[in-house]
Amino acid sequence: MTSSPSHWFGTPLGRYLLAREQEIFDAEVADAFGFQALQFGLPELDCLRANRIAERRVLAPEGVAHIVGDMCELPIATASIDLVVLPHTLEFSASPHQVLREVQRVLMPEGHLVVSGFNPWSLWGAARWLPGARDAFPWHGQFISLPRIKDWMALLGFEVASGRMAAYVPPCRGEQWLSRWAFMERAGDRWWPIAGGVYFLHCIKRVKGARMITPRWRMAAARRRMLAAVPQKLLHPQPARRGEHGDRPGPGRR
Repeated sequence: MTSSPSHWFGTPLGRYLLAREQEIFDAEVADAFGFQALQFGLPELDCLRANRIAERRVLAPEGVAHIVGDMCELPIATASIDLVVLPHTLEFSASPHQVLREVQRVLMPEGHLVVSGFNPWSLWGAARWLPGARDAFPWHGQFISLPRIKDWMALLGFEVASGRMAAYVPPCRGEQWLSRWAFMERAGDRWWPIAGGVYFLHCIKRVKGARMITPRWRMAAARRRMLAAVPQKLLHPQPARRGEHGDRPGPGRR
């Protein structure tokens, strides 16, 4: 029988993962700005708490959420969201590529997308093949490889700005074993950076021909600074007097 996400995130292993992901999401979304931010699913994790955007909402197919709707057909206007986070959304969707297409549609040009997913090429990925694991959360999900996610991003016009791994500790169930393997978390980024149980991608939606519109007062201030750096004699040249710049009288002149 498949366990529920809420139950699993209450286990020692689930709490360990939430703590690691919370730390990374806080760092990734802190500098994203705009007016609207949206988190897809996993309300157990407040991915947007470190962001300063005023309107921050959670969308989910059901349950406790600000917006209830189908992630493959978002009830959201095109180009209206500045930041989207997908915490393990794609691997538990029947159509992950369609979810990304909808994200691309609702994001503003230069909007930010932060994705987390389980790494199939890790100890966490190998745990799916243990007896009975494929019927329980999160092992029953479709773990999507990082190269495949990057290919999807490129096809949809997203530029990968940064990426990282986390959760190097083996997926042990008990608190005691997680503590014993804690040294792997500290050494993971240095010694086996591609073997983290979870990957993160921070992407930006690029649109050809689009550019940021700078407020007029900023343009005026920049122009003033530029002019101030130019010597005044170049800005206001004085008329040359006769005899300057090596001028010599021509024929018939005295």
